[in-house]
Amino acid sequence: MATADVAGLSTALAESSMHEKSAGPLKLPIASPTPDSKPKAHAPLTADQQKKYDWLLDEIKALAEVPSTKGKAGPLSDSEKQWLTRECLLRYLRATKWHEKEAEKRLVRTLTWRREYGVDDLTADHLSPENETGKQIILGYDKEGRVCHYLNPGRQNTQPSPRQVQHLVYMVERVIDLMPAQVETLSLMIDFKPSKTRSNTSPGIGQAREVLDILQNHYPERLGRALIINTPWVIQGFFKLITPFIDPHTREKLKFNEDMKKYVPNEQLWTTFNGALDFEYDHAVYWPALTKLAAERREARRQRWIAGGKQIGESEDYLAGHAASGVAPPPVETAVAVEPVSAETKAEEAKVDAEQAEEVKAEESKEEEKA
Repeated sequence: MATADVAGLSTALAESSMHEKSAGPLKLPIASPTPDSKPKAHAPLTADQQKKYDWLLDEIKALAEVPSTKGKAGPLSDSEKQWLTRECLLRYLRATKWHEKEAEKRLVRTLTWRREYGVDDLTADHLSPENETGKQIILGYDKEGRVCHYLNPGRQNTQPSPRQVQHLVYMVERVIDLMPAQVETLSLMIDFKPSKTRSNTSPGIGQAREVLDILQNHYPERLGRALIINTPWVIQGFFKLITPFIDPHTREKLKFNEDMKKYVPNEQLWTTFNGALDFEYDHAVYWPALTKLAAERREARRQRWIAGGKQIGESEDYLAGHAASGVAPPPVETAVAVEPVSAETKAEEAKVDAEQAEEVKAEESKEEEKA
């Protein structure tokens, strides 16, 4: 990316977030939802749910080390502690229908997977070749403030490999970086339109199952809605094949060939999905811009987590800057305890004071005699 582009990136991102018209199509990610996009709030916890959350929080705080069969066992790192937010624990509780012990097992399994898979070690440089054609794009927000994550299988540019799956994991992590406060889920936007060079846009069954396993087991309660267009009979057959592996609750979130403007503001809906957002993917511009924006959001959350006392179970609203304070109670000023003075001590002090007074009086008398 040119030096001038880097220097003006913050301004350009601000302009894109306000959806200002430019001389050409937008080539940058959008920094924020429209003002009237409102997230749906979770219902308050019941007394029983709060009890289960408290139990799970205590168990995770007491976790001595993250288990691993690949030589990566060890105590929780700071990044892992930060990942274990209040909302993270609640997502696993909801995913297990509030079975707290099952939620604990799944959380620990995910901690192990994240460490062994190297989620925090995936880099933009390593995965850049996978996205040169814009087969995955993070662009805009839906009407509930969810980040829109576009998948364009027709733009596939590489052969099946572990890096393809790493690419998806990396992009989901960037979506999470860009989630506004009070938003925990994403909108998945899939366009199965074939390209001139690629007519079969469905992944292999093996790779599809691997991806589903990762998303369902290690990113529970993260899918808000999946909007899917251009589904030919081959793709419909593919979905029928993988349907047994999809959670029933997840299946309800799939919307095929609908008017996507019902779910995404027209001005933030890409023209590919019949919206008004004129966007053109330019890898040399978009990729470093996305990387920088996500890194800035990530660092801001990290600094707030440190300022809040590095708490396991920290509030994501606090980390996102929506809440003024985190879960740690404010410091309490401790009063200095004063021991009561005994009668003997008082008598001794009085005796000393009297002796000192006599000495002062004697000194004054001597001074008067000299005078």
